[in-house]
Amino acid sequence: MAMTSSRPYMIRAIYEWVVENNCTPYILVDAMREGVFVPQQYVQDGQIVLNIAPSAVMGLNVGNDIVSFNGRFGGISQEVSAPIGAVLGVYAKENGQGMLFDAEDPTPPSDPRPSATLSKLPSKSKSKPSLKVVK
Repeated sequence: MAMTSSRPYMIRAIYEWVVENNCTPYILVDAMREGVFVPQQYVQDGQIVLNIAPSAVMGLNVGNDIVSFNGRFGGISQEVSAPIGAVLGVYAKENGQGMLFDAEDPTPPSDPRPSATLSKLPSKSKSKPSLKVVK
């Protein structure tokens, strides 16, 4: 039986966990994917990191197909949206704890174990993230 992607559910869960722990939720987005609408002047190496904290955005919607919100960039309000498959990760700014996703849309794994990758992402440091496969 084909199942829908777990990515939007994981994004919502990690977002809620980060906010409940008084941290700032960030998402990492593949800005080059079709259907991604973000302020291009903030894109670096084809990706953009977006602060999606309740105090930073209005109208955040993490649906099953798209993430959208209204945010301010350089003082200018802008509508931002991205297909769920373009979201590469969700994590806490303060400590980098969160989850990374495969760069492409997830497909049901042949192995019944989850295929998501947990990571501790740096919040502006030059160290590399450490990745662990969850089994």
